[in-house]
This record gives sequence, structure tokens and C-alpha cells, in this order.
Amino acid sequence: MATELAVETERNLIGGQWVPAASGKTFENRSPADGNDLVGVFPESDRRDVDAAVAAAKKAFPAWRDMPAPRRGEILYAAGEILKRDKEKLARLMTREMGKVLAETRGDVQEAIDMAFLAAGEGRRLFGFTTPSELSNKFAMCIRQPVGVCAFVTPWNFPMAIPAWKGMAALIAGNTVVIKPATDTPASVVALARVFEEAGLPAGAWNVVMGSGGAVGDPLVSHPDVKVVSFTGSTEVGRRISVACAPTFKRVHLEMGGKNAILVMDDADVELAVEGALWGAFGTTGQRCTASSRLLVQRKVYDGFVMKLVEGAKALRVGNGLEAGVDVGPCVSERQRESVAKYIEIGKQEGAKLLCGGEKLSAGDLSRGWFLSPAVFADADAKMRIACEEIFGPVTTVVPIDSLDEGIRIANSVPYGLSGSIYTQDVNKAFKAMREFETGLFYVNSSTIGAEVHLPFGGMKDTGNGHREAGIAGLDVFTEWKSIYVDFSGKLQRAQIDTYESAD
Repeated sequence: MATELAVETERNLIGGQWVPAASGKTFENRSPADGNDLVGVFPESDRRDVDAAVAAAKKAFPAWRDMPAPRRGEILYAAGEILKRDKEKLARLMTREMGKVLAETRGDVQEAIDMAFLAAGEGRRLFGFTTPSELSNKFAMCIRQPVGVCAFVTPWNFPMAIPAWKGMAALIAGNTVVIKPATDTPASVVALARVFEEAGLPAGAWNVVMGSGGAVGDPLVSHPDVKVVSFTGSTEVGRRISVACAPTFKRVHLEMGGKNAILVMDDADVELAVEGALWGAFGTTGQRCTASSRLLVQRKVYDGFVMKLVEGAKALRVGNGLEAGVDVGPCVSERQRESVAKYIEIGKQEGAKLLCGGEKLSAGDLSRGWFLSPAVFADADAKMRIACEEIFGPVTTVVPIDSLDEGIRIANSVPYGLSGSIYTQDVNKAFKAMREFETGLFYVNSSTIGAEVHLPFGGMKDTGNGHREAGIAGLDVFTEWKSIYVDFSGKLQRAQIDTYESAD
């Protein structure tokens, strides 16, 4: 068994120094799978700590910006190698902290590794472009430049991957960062900060301030020296952040909720579709913005699909994610389990058929955690709350449909637009759905989860505000375009006025 990564009493990272909160207060972080497992004690920070961290990031910015981008890339590459070396320890820490099974937390760390290497490569690219000028003896080009101090507010469900998506892109572009991790998962972000330290990231380039959204998040996103705010979380909080940033015209990047649909056509490989639905609905205990929470199934295969889905859901083993053979871990907190349990009751009251799951599990060791059995609702109406609202737990809802057009219409009927999927053997159906789904991600004969870091990640409508993470597109949030003109004609030339003939 791998050695656990010890986390006991931690501090904020400000300007390269690990310091306690100005308040002197702390909070405990306990495993959602076992309340007896104290993961760590963390600083309960406030505006004073935010001010100090932003000042440190602002001070570090000029030197980090001016460091050659290939050298910045070498530091991120070193961070990727450290993440590879410590992958198992980091995964075990993450499973203790937020509950998802080891196979998934290893994947979370792997995303951080992949993003480190992707961003490191951009240190030798960071492509702008050159273009012909409309005038003779004049050169025109466009380059990327960093924006400045970036504020990150990150969620608990991917506590290393999402900070890495944001952080690697911001850092390679030459920005500095202040991050407020979710209070449910501060240890994973502390661990990432220690990776950056070991890799040689300069003091002040990456700062960590821990505490609540009100005490830390609010003053961070509204701080006048913060130039970019990048947030992943609920649509409700994202809307508040957007309003808070509007008066100072900060650049804002929002990744928010999802209510993602899988369409299962009557020509689909039903076994494959069920496998994808189970993984999409119950991976990470359903606590993904990309979770497959709506299954729109054509009537010809509906009964067979539902039967196999229920069989599969009942076969999933719920337990501590550190144990071998466990498929589904706990909800991240008692609060989250209660929220999901309320939706289970709402679904029953709405008239959907609960075919399995939805029970709080408390036998044996499960009594020490926030466990809930995977729930499948069937025969639901597309307008029911359980079919429209994000539940963020191990619950999926099956809705019968008559046609591809009806499926697409229902899929697009919710406010969210993150991910979608279709199972079909008909290329024409696949391409129609691919075109007409109002989502930023789309899969054919695969689940709604499984994004890769070299492609853009993000959604439409109430899921996001148009920006993307990961891939080269992730750089757009953290860079400004600068157009540059070099006139070597030796005389005044006037664009849009001088013609090519008169410019000689």
C-alpha cells in the first residue's frame, strides 16, 4: 500500500511563505467516507489574508511575466514530473478528502499531469500571428500578453484537475495567481502548491488562501488589483460573481452547472449504452457537472435498457474509495447528501418510478460517512424537476422518447448546455444530434463524461459565459491580444486612406 501524504495543520501560501490566517482561526477537514479520519486542519482566512496574497501576486507579476516563456514551460514540465512521481500519494489524499474512488482520483491527478505537459509545450509556442499589411514596407503581427493577477475559486469535485486546468494556462502565459480552494477540499490544492514550490515556481506566482466564500471568495473576486476571475461551481454563485465583477470590468470566466442528456436510439448497442450511462451517472458519485443525469431512450429499446440499467446500478458497490472493489464513494458532505435525498423525495412526489437506490446507507463502516445508494428513476416526464434541475449526486432519470427530434428538443429544453451524447449506429442521426445539441461538449457512442485536456472544455447557456478551459483555447482567458505595426517605409503612411499605388 502506498504511503499516505500526511496533512495535519496547514497554512496559507502567500508570497512564498506558509503563514497562518490573520484571524488565527482554523477549520477541520474530515473524510466524507469516515468522519474519524481527520485529513487536516486549515486556516480560516479573511480579507486581510486576501489583501496580502493579492499584493504578493502583484509584486511577483513583473518578474514572472518577463521570464522567457520557454523557461516558464520548463518549470511547469518539472511540476508535471513531480505529479507523476507522487501520483499515488496525491490520489490517496484526494480520495480521503473528497471521497471518489482511487481509480478516479488517479485520473484527477493524471489530468493535472497532462495539463502541465500541454502548457509547458505552449511555452515554446504561445502563438500569435503575422498578417500582410495593406501598405507597402509595413509589417503587421499580433501577440499574446498576460493580463496580471488571476483569482481562482475552485470546486471540490475535481480538486486538483480544475486548479491545474486554470493554473497551468495562467502561469504559462505569464500571469500570477491567488486561489481559494473549496473548503471541502483544501488539502489537494495545498499539495499542488507544494508541487509548484518543488518545481521552482517563483515566490508569489502561486498563492493559496483558504476559507469560506463570504470571508475569502467575495473580497478576492472584487479586489481592485485582480484582473481575471476564473470560477467553477454553481450557476447561482457564478451569477453573483459576474455581478460583483461588472463595476470594474474584470475579465470573468465561469464554468457552472449541467443537466446532461444521453440519447439512446432504437438502433443503439444497448449494452454499450447502459455501460456508458452507469459510468456517466454514478462516476464520482454523480458529483460531476458533466454527469449523465438524463437518459432519453427511444421506446423500442426502453424496457430492455431500463432493466439492464437497474441491474447494473444495483450491482455497484458503495463504500470507502480507498478500498479495492468499490465503485461509488460517498457524497462529499452531509449537506450534499441531504440535498440529494430531498430530490429523491421530490422525484417520488412528482410521480416518477424509483426503481432502485436513493437510500442513506449506514450499515457497518458506512455509518461513519455520507453514503447514498445509486438511484434510478424511470417513466419520468421531461418537465419534472428531477429531469430539469441539477441534482449533483448518484441519481439518474430515464425519460421515454419517440424520435430523434423529440430527444434533441428535450435535451435542449433545460437552461444548461454543457455535455450531451447519443448512442446510435446511424451516422446521419449522429451528425444531426452533433449539430443540434446546444452543448459545448458532445459524444457519439460514449458517455457525457471523459473530456481530454487538449480540447476546449466548457458549456453554453447557463453553464458558462463563453470562455473555455483546457486546450489552446484555455489561454484566451488569461491573455490579452496586442496588435503591432512596424512601418519601415521612412515616411508617414495612413491606413485606410493611402492606396497601394500611392504608397510608393
